[in-house]
Amino acid sequence: MSICPKNKTSKARRDKRHANWKMSAPTLVRCSKCGALMMPHRMCKACGTYNKKQVVAMGEE
Repeated sequence: MSICPKNKTSKARRDKRHANWKMSAPTLVRCSKCGALMMPHRMCKACGTYNKKQVVAMGEE
């Protein structure tokens, strides 16, 4: 057996479910070593550290 709705869902009621879906700005925090803005719980792309530990050796350019 398939699921059959008892009543028709109006366009307004249907579209209300999608009214609050929108893009939000990403959360940024400062790196504890170099102070660059980065996303939380990720490696810093500027200095290559995560959780105050050097993860990737970054070349001086």
